[in-house]
Order: sequence, then structure tokens, then C-alpha cells
Amino acid sequence: MSSTKYNLKENDRLALCDFLKKSKEEQRAIILLLVNDGFSNVKISEILNIHENTVSRIKNKYLKEGLNSALNDKPRPGQPKKYGSKEEAEIIALACSDPPEGRKAWTVRLMAEHLKDKKGMETINRETVRLVLKKTKLNLGLKKCGV
Repeated sequence: MSSTKYNLKENDRLALCDFLKKSKEEQRAIILLLVNDGFSNVKISEILNIHENTVSRIKNKYLKEGLNSALNDKPRPGQPKKYGSKEEAEIIALACSDPPEGRKAWTVRLMAEHLKDKKGMETINRETVRLVLKKTKLNLGLKKCGV
């Protein structure tokens, strides 16, 4: 073993701390290992440059729910989809249709206003229309829907 003493450069130390903060699973594993080695919550929080509550939360998750729960977050469902594939197909069909009289092309806002008149789409907004069109990679500026 080498007896050479070394010190990390400040930017390297910060990069390592940053890495630990970003990789939650590794950080949580280190917390559990340090707890097992008898380190206190305060000492672990100082070593890893995190809050004591984080250490406590990981410990409690392990005790109540087991290792997998302590290392990984539970899935978050998010907001359910408001419009299904039928409505998305309607949006795409509208984008591929001829624009209203006096207009050169459909705009996202114009499509949203037009779709609000349809049953079941009263609350649609331009962002929803934009996201559906983006998901289909539809570019009306270059080609007219595959024609």
C-alpha cells in the first residue's frame, strides 16, 4: 500500500459530490452501507454533503419497506391522458385537411379553436394539439400529409 498522501483538487471534489447527488441509487446504497458500519445520521450527512433528513428517510424506507424500496423511488403515475387515440387521429386528420376558407394553412391555434366545437374536445388547447402533432412528426410546411 502506498503511503503517499494526496488531496483532490477542489473542482474534482465538487464533481464527485455532484456525481453522488445525481446518481440516487448509488448514494442511497452508500447511505445504507455507512449506517450498517455504525455511522450516525449527522456524520453520514457530512460525509456525503446531504441533509440529515435524507439519511433518516432512506433508513426508514429500508426498515419499513425493504432494500428495493430504499434504493428506488416508487413509480409516479402523472396525470392520465385526457384524449385517446381516436381524438389524436381526429387532430391529425384535421391537420391533413384543407384549411378554412381564406387561410393558407392550419395553425395550431386555429386547429384548437376548430376542435373545441367537437363533442368531447371542448377543453382542448393549443398545447395539446401541438404535442399530438409533434409526436406524429407531422410537418405541414414541407409536405401535405404524405402526399
